[in-house]
Amino acid sequence: MQKAFERGVKLICVTAHYVTADLDEGPIIEQDVARITHAQSTENYVSIGRDAESHVLDRAIHAHTHYPTFINWNRTVVFPASPGSHRSERMG
Repeated sequence: MQKAFERGVKLICVTAHYVTADLDEGPIIEQDVARITHAQSTENYVSIGRDAESHVLDRAIHAHTHYPTFINWNRTVVFPASPGSHRSERMG
């Protein structure tokens, strides 16, 4: 992890979760990470972040509406039809 940081690897992390009274504290439905570098422009960061948010939100809504989903303590459990089907259906 430290080596990656020294090379200038940066990440944009995106999370979709259920809403609770506490901001950004609800059970997580879906997450993703996009790698960026310091050589990219601010406009690139914004574009990459928006794209990642869009994909994560799409996958979270798909999981919630198409698969058995329940909350166990503060964790979300999603049962896709088969391993990997959650992502493969999204990809078309």
